[in-house]
Amino acid sequence: QVQLVESGGGLVQPGGSLRLSCAASGSIFRVYGMGWYRQASGKQRELVARITGGGSTNYADSVKGRFTISRDNAKNTVHLQMNSLKPEDTAVYYCNADIAVQEYGSSRYWGQGTQVTVSS
Repeated sequence: QVQLVESGGGLVQPGGSLRLSCAASGSIFRVYGMGWYRQASGKQRELVARITGGGSTNYADSVKGRFTISRDNAKNTVHLQMNSLKPEDTAVYYCNADIAVQEYGSSRYWGQGTQVTVSS
């Protein structure tokens, strides 16, 4: 059984910062890529940022230069530092991770989501 638990969401004013964290736990053999997606009300879920097991990153154009994804492999955690937040960043943010529970094969797991609201 694998679980992803997110934390760090909340209400912030435009221009402010938040840091999201996501911890994977359970019967884990290896964690591969980890990432953050978001879904605004009435819109499709979209990629925000992703980081490979080796530390390579990619970002949505809308967050480049403002958001930074990082991971702690020893703790199976991924973080998303969000700076210069805008109202259009308001969404439910979900973390995901590609996790192997045995030597071969992996599956993608999702967290439950955490609300980020950017408003004055």
